[in-house]
Amino acid sequence: MKLIIVESPTKAKTISKFLGRDFRVESSYGHVRDLPVSKLGIDIEHGFTPQYIIPQKARPRVTLLKKTAQHAAEIILATDEDREGEAIAWHLTQALGLGISNDKFPISKKIERIVFHEITKQAIEDALTHPRDIDMHLVDAQQARRVLDRLVGYKLSPFLWKKLMRGLSAGRVQSVALRLVVEREAEREAFKAQEYWTIVATLKNQNLFEASLIKKGGETLEKFAIKNKGEAETIVKELETSTYHVVDIQKKQTQKNPLPPFTTSTLQQDASQRLGFSAKQTMRIAQELYETGLITYMRTDSVTLSEDSRKAAAHYLAQTFGASYAIAPTGRVFKTKTKGAQEAHEAIRPTDPTKKPDEIALDTRQKKLYELIWRRFLASQTKAAIINSVTADIAATPNFLFRATGQTIHFDGFLKLYPLSITERELPPLAKEEPLILEKIISAQHFTEPPPRFTEATLIKTLEQNGVGRPSTYAPTMALLQDRGYVEKDERKRLFPSLVGKKINELLVLHFPHVVDIQFTAHMEEELDRIAAGRLQWQPVIEEFYLPFEKNLEEKYASVEKISLDRPSEERCEKCGKPMVIKHGRFGEFLACSGFPECKNTKKIPPPSIGIKCPECNEGEIVMRSTKKGRKFFGCSRYPECTYSTWKSPMETQHVANPPSTPHR
Repeated sequence: MKLIIVESPTKAKTISKFLGRDFRVESSYGHVRDLPVSKLGIDIEHGFTPQYIIPQKARPRVTLLKKTAQHAAEIILATDEDREGEAIAWHLTQALGLGISNDKFPISKKIERIVFHEITKQAIEDALTHPRDIDMHLVDAQQARRVLDRLVGYKLSPFLWKKLMRGLSAGRVQSVALRLVVEREAEREAFKAQEYWTIVATLKNQNLFEASLIKKGGETLEKFAIKNKGEAETIVKELETSTYHVVDIQKKQTQKNPLPPFTTSTLQQDASQRLGFSAKQTMRIAQELYETGLITYMRTDSVTLSEDSRKAAAHYLAQTFGASYAIAPTGRVFKTKTKGAQEAHEAIRPTDPTKKPDEIALDTRQKKLYELIWRRFLASQTKAAIINSVTADIAATPNFLFRATGQTIHFDGFLKLYPLSITERELPPLAKEEPLILEKIISAQHFTEPPPRFTEATLIKTLEQNGVGRPSTYAPTMALLQDRGYVEKDERKRLFPSLVGKKINELLVLHFPHVVDIQFTAHMEEELDRIAAGRLQWQPVIEEFYLPFEKNLEEKYASVEKISLDRPSEERCEKCGKPMVIKHGRFGEFLACSGFPECKNTKKIPPPSIGIKCPECNEGEIVMRSTKKGRKFFGCSRYPECTYSTWKSPMETQHVANPPSTPHR
């Protein structure tokens, strides 16, 4: 019997379907060794050696795997093909004593390591015929990241406890992501709107169409050229008596190429924008799809596709939509532009494009994500869309120039599979020097808007563009920031920092600038990539970071004063009459008497009113509340006497008498 060990029971079950009775597939249920939770677990004095243990929850599984391994003729490690998977394979050899023969671990067997990008019969069979050794460079890169993150987290977090509040944490990628959110919010708060005006004419030959003013007196009107209502009205008054005629017409046909297949980052971004999934949710569902053999490995930063997958897509497209849509014979090749991407890996794609989403037994969310991946992959191998565009320049006396544009889809191409937001606007037939009639002319006031808050999707995109983090880190980072309460979501699922998040960032930026510096963090990622490639030893990289970090930490413990999060409130203590202060505790903000410890009175902070009466009872006011999972909703202040609630803001909808879905309080 040959024993194959993987990480997941679902993955084990899927692989078992492809193998005969000579094989037994078992799962490790993830990591079998890790650093201890109760202490640092790193021997700093002896080369930053990790002091791994077998966690309590993993011990029964390790015992079972040892017993099974003793009866196996050969042991095959088939964990995931990234650094984390490679490390799990190595930890299995250590925990099970594989390749070692002694009294404690009497298991001396043939050990093989296999990797595959998809869980299909062919992929498993190919992997079994091409085993390799464990790649210790990848293991070292994973160990370096684990040690580095442990040193930052276990050394810096107690500093935050002492100087700010207990229970806080810091991390390399986490703290950089928090800094981006905080700084974006600061930009928004400092933003001053600038007024500008635009002028649009409605013109007519046989049909009506619109044209925008682009030039005055031969000079191009920039965005802020018309600064106020007075200037706009002066121009409009002059244009009302102008004559209009066409001076130029430009027609062209352009190709719009499809987007590449998904990487981890772009999948998380698109799933957020199109499906409303969080990064954590997306990765959980993608893991399920991968382990059941429906998609390729979901942690990748490459857009590379195998030749076989491109041929399969071309064949399916030709059969389904006709030859005009397929790129024959070998499809479209994409080049990965992400810094440090692993070109040997593939993009995320369906393992079999003929498996249509509607023909597979999946739950609703799995089906939505699979369809997104399926469509994006097939679209990437579909011919470009062809867009017809028309630009007409229209002169108005004495010296004004308007421009009208139109575009229509001539050939939908990949848009048939993966629609994008393309506004079709058709201009009426126009001829050069043709006179036109002015129907009306309108000036419109505009104001510049502050930079938008990050969503999970745009924050992940920014991290990736700056080389911060890797595919495996994005989803955990998004979840951690929110679970810890450092970042919250507004009603439109946009991220903004909490008071605690702002204070943490303030401390780190001022006293530990390297830890939250984007360029420095990106440089560390590059160092980890060099370790993975075998070009660097991991211990010197850790030492170079840690020694100045430790020295600075010691200095800051001595010099930095404790920061209070307390804020005054308008409330008075009903027990002693002293002012109440707003404090921040483990479960968020609360009111406490300023007379502590003499008076220990505390109470919840009442939810904020938005100044609208409850439409159901007409007595209470609508207040903003949160579910246990942190999602915002609106309800009556008289709850539980009045149970009115709605997800939608009454500020926008005024009220919903019978909301379709009532939030759970």
